[in-house]
Amino acid sequence: MPEKLQPVIGNWYQAPEGDPFEVVALDDAEGTVEVQYFGGELDEISRDIWKEMELVESAAPEDWSGPFDDLEADDLGETVSRPEDWGGPWDELDKFE
Repeated sequence: MPEKLQPVIGNWYQAPEGDPFEVVALDDAEGTVEVQYFGGELDEISRDIWKEMELVESAAPEDWSGPFDDLEADDLGETVSRPEDWGGPWDELDKFE
């Protein structure tokens, strides 16, 4: 009998024929494991059910945009830049050195 995986916050898991999910919280008082699927859906699994599930570790998705369904295609590759003459509040700190 294979060893059962323990839930670890930040790790990704998948059941056969199921969608991969990430463990986002453990509630020891309630005895639950809180998970989030790639699309952003949250779910709660009891520790007893977790022990019965046939889980394998899964890699995190390469595409981080799953929970953000309102992103446009050009939002993913856009970088933020600032003009060379931009002054910000941190510039004032250098004057006192």
